[in-house]
Amino acid sequence: MNDVLLAAAGITLLTVGAGLARVLSGAREVDGLMAVQLLGTGGIAALLLAASATGVAGVENVALGLALLASFASVAFVNASRTQRGSDRGENR
Repeated sequence: MNDVLLAAAGITLLTVGAGLARVLSGAREVDGLMAVQLLGTGGIAALLLAASATGVAGVENVALGLALLASFASVAFVNASRTQRGSDRGENR
């Protein structure tokens, strides 16, 4: 069973890599945000699969930390895009 979980983690990482290559080739900033979210989600899945397969202590905590960082990146992107849109329109906030 552990081999199956490790294989699933490897396949997840390969899928994330392929998706990141496609998303990062885009020209818009939103594509970069999608890449960060894809990396976060796939990384969390791979870490949890590997933790379940190996039983190494603390890997679940790393996955939770990665989930927090990915969500903070989304919030930071939205705030930055709001500020940029406001400055493009000449609004002062």
